[in-house]
Amino acid sequence: MSNIFTSSRSNVIFGHLFRLACALLLAGLAVGARAQDALDITVIGSGGRAFPIIVPVFENEASLPNSVSEVVRADLERSGLFKLIDIGPMALPESRVPDLAAMVARGADAVVAATVVAAPGGRHEIRFRLFDTTRGELGGMVLQMSPEQYRLTGHKIADYIYEKLTGVPGYFSTRIAYVVKNSQRYELHIADSDGMNAQPALRSPESIISPAWSPDGQQLAYVSFEARKPVIYAHTLATGQRRVLANFKGSNSAPAWAPDGKRLAVVLTKDGLSQIYLINADGSGATRLMASPGIDTEPAWSSDGRSIYFTSDRSGDPQIYRLNVASGSAERITFEGSYNVTPRPSPDGRKLVFMTRNEGHFRIAVMDLATRQTTILTDSSRDESPSFAPNSSMILYATVIGGKGMLAAVSADGRVKQRLSIQAADVREPAWGPLQK
Repeated sequence: MSNIFTSSRSNVIFGHLFRLACALLLAGLAVGARAQDALDITVIGSGGRAFPIIVPVFENEASLPNSVSEVVRADLERSGLFKLIDIGPMALPESRVPDLAAMVARGADAVVAATVVAAPGGRHEIRFRLFDTTRGELGGMVLQMSPEQYRLTGHKIADYIYEKLTGVPGYFSTRIAYVVKNSQRYELHIADSDGMNAQPALRSPESIISPAWSPDGQQLAYVSFEARKPVIYAHTLATGQRRVLANFKGSNSAPAWAPDGKRLAVVLTKDGLSQIYLINADGSGATRLMASPGIDTEPAWSSDGRSIYFTSDRSGDPQIYRLNVASGSAERITFEGSYNVTPRPSPDGRKLVFMTRNEGHFRIAVMDLATRQTTILTDSSRDESPSFAPNSSMILYATVIGGKGMLAAVSADGRVKQRLSIQAADVREPAWGPLQK
């Protein structure tokens, strides 16, 4: 892990540019992913009392080439918030209300009744209803799917169940981006939130850094050094096409999309030290936001678009600040410790996650923005690149375990922990995509 900031200004700039110099050479859109490159997710810690729920085999599910109910169960269990109660091969048809008293006797607080129905053109319908064993029916859905959409369909059902029972939107049908290193090859992968369906979007003999999702989830901005200098590009995932967003004199780095998708905050050195600028989504109209005597970097927008959180050494040590975009004024946010970087506000606007140096170790911390109370969430020594799930419940980050780079996730309250790894590969630079429209 390279430190962005060191004790002297020259070393600060060198460390910053060294990290930026790790970039990619675009090699085109791949047509598939290797099975060994799928992320393996292990739950290593769970929350408090898990909500007991029955998700049975769906009626007529044997007509499908792959099980949808297995995807639903895996999603809910992986969240750490649900306890799956097994009732064996018994199906609970969507057309009938389950025997809720019998479900209570099995220890369930909720139960799903679901049926698979054949539809024209080789498609299927998934009809399901969700029941609270005390309150009765909570609602249901009818989803159309082709056979290859079984995982997405399962994620959508799990999202529905999660939101009905927790009051918070589910995140299972979202996607994540991350970088895989195999030997001297680097790939930017896009995968489902559970690590499946991984697709390499970019390949390079050089490092890939700073992927940033557009608000609609259709594009990724990133930094490339293929022109012998850091240049920011935007990559359209559906077509594999890209365009230059920033190629000014010096360094172009740290892209961050505004919530409206029309602008990006970027870090440029075209006028001297690293400073934050706004550019339009087509790369035009570069406008400097502040005139700072220090290094300003790592911008991240608040969900309302009114503020930008960023890292700066203007007070001596690297700390986190918040910029009022309209007024141009900035206030310091972090005061505990001498090294706090990489701020990422939660989509609900309540929390701020960042990397902090604690007792010589780099760990992930979260701040309650209302009270300014900070909690360290991780206990390893080299954690970085935190990224909130779009429902603000989980945080994805990069870490090093046994000398190997991998991803991990922790809930915003620190109770649920997961570890994500790929056999014989280093994984880094995670970015969690937005909720699917």
